[in-house]
Amino acid sequence: MDRPRRPRTVVTHLAEDPSRYCGAVTPPIFETSTFAFPSVEALEASYAGDPTHYRYSRGRNPTVELVEAKLAALEGGEACACFGSGMAAVSATLLGLLRAGQHVVAVENLYSDTYRFLEEWAPRFGITRTYVRAHTAGEVEEALRPTTGLVYLESPTSLQFDLQDVRAIAALCRARGIPTVIDNSWATPYFQRPLALGVDLCVHSATKYLGGHSDILAGAVVGPASLVDRIRRAERALLGGMLAPFEGWLLLRGLRTLPVRMEAHQASALEVARYLEGHPRVRRVHHPGLPSHPQHALARSQMDGTSGLFSVELDTDVQGIRRFGNALRLFYLGVSWGGHESLAFPVAASDPSHRKSLPPTLVRLSIGLEDPADLIDDLEQALRAAG
Repeated sequence: MDRPRRPRTVVTHLAEDPSRYCGAVTPPIFETSTFAFPSVEALEASYAGDPTHYRYSRGRNPTVELVEAKLAALEGGEACACFGSGMAAVSATLLGLLRAGQHVVAVENLYSDTYRFLEEWAPRFGITRTYVRAHTAGEVEEALRPTTGLVYLESPTSLQFDLQDVRAIAALCRARGIPTVIDNSWATPYFQRPLALGVDLCVHSATKYLGGHSDILAGAVVGPASLVDRIRRAERALLGGMLAPFEGWLLLRGLRTLPVRMEAHQASALEVARYLEGHPRVRRVHHPGLPSHPQHALARSQMDGTSGLFSVELDTDVQGIRRFGNALRLFYLGVSWGGHESLAFPVAASDPSHRKSLPPTLVRLSIGLEDPADLIDDLEQALRAAG
């Protein structure tokens, strides 16, 4: 049989071989730090590059490598390196690609800790940065400098859900010899494959949809083997950000259901978003899947679908936002997203430095796997409580 390429078959069968594990259809967890060798010659061969022998799980582990093979195939990349968190993957990728004195062009309103990395860590190495909306390649081109060493995208962004024209920006940067990185956590490779659009590397917070059960921290970077292997050997190994075997096994379990979960998240979120769009207490809904989104056509052109995360601006004040959040019963108040449970995140309750450019009545909603009618009922009573 040919190598599986369709997502539902990839997550079930790619790189699987039950005959290696006594016929078990679920591979075992290689919960070990150290691997023993049958001979000195085998140990020597390992150091010489023999891939059939494992030495130490900070470098390679069979459970984690199985997950990496599936993620690489889902994204259409040659290789994947998994990390102990999404931020570990982002930090290692930025450190691996950037050099002292270089310049970064990054999208506005990107993930808060990626922003902190560029604001607090990058300057230690003389790295400067420019933030742009990046709706068009022209906006990125205007921000480029002779020292630009990286363009960092996140499409859509995770609070106001602005998109970038990924294909055009990637083509611009490739012509200039500038690497591009995109955070693809929101859409996942099930709904968006940036490598096929010309991006060099995709990073993920696998804590979110890829894991899907709100029980792990994990991250990944996917792309050409030449880049990923370099990050794996240097930044991941030396900074120690390797994904642990048990978390790798949980991530593998999550990937099994990624396609069906993403379809469910998409359908429920669109139903809830349409309800909110017509509600008199809602000023605006930020969801790329709605025709009212100013970049809806771009979303349809570069994504196959939308996930369960969007935001709303409520017609109230900050006190009303507090009453709304405190009245929610099915929606938990929380900072993450992408799990089985629905979450609400009022921006007014977040770090002041992060919310300064955002509407004070913005609330991000992560739609889980509950019945959307029940979620709508919960939102309706909370909106009444907002006053």
